[in-house]
Amino acid sequence: MLNGMRDHQAGRVELHGDCEQCFGLCCVALPFAASADFAVGKAAGTPCRNLRDDHRCGIHAKLRQKGFSGCTVYDCFGAGQRVSQIAFGGRDWRSGPPEQSRRMFEVFPVVRHLHELLWYLTEALALPAARPVHAGLRKALAKTEELAAGTPEELAGLDVAAHPQDVNVLLLRTSELARAGIKGRRKDRRGADLMGARLKGADLRGAGLRGACLIAADLTGADLRGADLIGADLRDTDLTDADLTGAFFLTQPQLNAARGSAGTRLPGSVTRPRHWTPQI
Repeated sequence: MLNGMRDHQAGRVELHGDCEQCFGLCCVALPFAASADFAVGKAAGTPCRNLRDDHRCGIHAKLRQKGFSGCTVYDCFGAGQRVSQIAFGGRDWRSGPPEQSRRMFEVFPVVRHLHELLWYLTEALALPAARPVHAGLRKALAKTEELAAGTPEELAGLDVAAHPQDVNVLLLRTSELARAGIKGRRKDRRGADLMGARLKGADLRGAGLRGACLIAADLTGADLRGADLIGADLRDTDLTDADLTGAFFLTQPQLNAARGSAGTRLPGSVTRPRHWTPQI
């Protein structure tokens, strides 16, 4: 179980999905519609047709070729193993009573939401510039961990919209502090509609891109050093040769949804997606 006071790197390890310790919850609990990301649709609580009896994906090695690129983008931030092994004590949804299965599927997205908040709070605590709010961030981290460690009944009754409001204030202040020391124009493009925008080579150092829509935008060679990317939609965004060194609040799912190259420079908090052009 996570300890809110663990160091940054130790915490981050437990905030990534571990499918070996999960009962394929994302493949059952969550709904998806037939689209460019999913070859077919399914309802919440219904197992994906590709899910095997051992809770593994039958087409894992060919998800993109089979039209399930959305699966390769997703990450539960460690919620799957927490719900499977801690909240439900390792009890399989296949073998338990129907009411247990329904509760497990109900709780999973709640814990996933809380674990994403834990990821952002852990990231914020790793930023030296955010030191003035570190005390508040640690308190919020401990509170979020306490909520995530609740019983299935407590989690099912949790108002997931209330707690993030307090966390958001801290993350906004963190962003301001982190970007204040970055040279450049530090543009505020929060929530901007930049779908398909031609931003090749753009100077976006320290830019505030919180919640910005960058779907299919061309950011080839763009300078995104120190940019705040929390909640930015990077689906099919071209990050070829872009510099994201020091960019923060960038999650692995966001990066997985984008396109990049061997020349794309990344912050240490994420890894280069396998489907990108291989690094030389």
